[in-house]
Amino acid sequence: MKVSSVNIALLGAGRIGSVHAANIAAHPQANLAYVCDVVPDAAQALSERHGAESAVSAREVIEDASIDAVLIASSTDTHLDLLAVATAAGKPVLCEKPIDLDLKRVDSELGAIDRTQVPVLIGFQRRYDANFAALREDIRSGGIGDLEIVKITSRDPSPPPLAYLRVSGGIFRDMMIHDFDLARWLLGEEPVEVSAVASCLVDSEIGDAGDVDTAVVSMRTGSGKLCQIDNSRRAVYGYDQRVEVLGSAGMSRAENVRSTTVERWTSESVWREKPPPFFLERYADAYRAELDHFVTIVQGDATPYVTTHDGRQALALAETALASSKSARIETPPTAP
Repeated sequence: MKVSSVNIALLGAGRIGSVHAANIAAHPQANLAYVCDVVPDAAQALSERHGAESAVSAREVIEDASIDAVLIASSTDTHLDLLAVATAAGKPVLCEKPIDLDLKRVDSELGAIDRTQVPVLIGFQRRYDANFAALREDIRSGGIGDLEIVKITSRDPSPPPLAYLRVSGGIFRDMMIHDFDLARWLLGEEPVEVSAVASCLVDSEIGDAGDVDTAVVSMRTGSGKLCQIDNSRRAVYGYDQRVEVLGSAGMSRAENVRSTTVERWTSESVWREKPPPFFLERYADAYRAELDHFVTIVQGDATPYVTTHDGRQALALAETALASSKSARIETPPTAP
């Protein structure tokens, strides 16, 4: 039965949870019914901001008969467990990336989640960016001939707090996982070889925490298509998001989005606006489009555009890149069971 107004329970009241809360509250066909967080004050503050109820127990909220759908924006180590609870309760889910930090655990438990046949949408919001979507359509239309190379640049303006980095899963699972999903989406086939190099060039404390802050990954698909991704935790000029694709008949690229297209040209210099300061501004429209899609899924008018399989494959590439960065060898991603 089609649901005209979707009652959504939001699990997680942190930074990304706040983004989703505002989008749900503003959506004409959605209602933010609950905000749930293990930190009661955080749940209460965010729920009061948007006129929702607050809660601490995720299971109780999920199993509430008034809830039509669940949005998981809690810490990554809770994602898979909450997915299992929500799908067992028959509630469609929008789950933030990554699906988990452990591929073996995903491969062990995802089958049971999928067998419920409850819709699950994984939150790789870059697929909903209008620029990247147009770039993919240009590839699919044959506008640049046969695709040969994909180059993705993704650089944060500065590192996140060390407390976050210690539980994030590292640069490959936390940051580059978006680029792995984008790469698969643009390439149209799975990478079969992964080679990664990484360094700690931005902050030595990141290295002390067991992570890296600068990484380059090269991948090859079974048909020979190539992809290169570079990530950095430091870009002093802003949030750098660019993609270039080369084909047999030409090239397409998506440049950084700027707040204005105005440029100043003088005899001394050429000036234009810097990229947005961070992902919250750069992908604001994409997050709203993602929620639009999720609402139509809950209403029964669409199927998930980014599936649990996509979430699993991106995590597999992340773990393979991490292994390659340590082994200094080309590694092969593990296939899904």
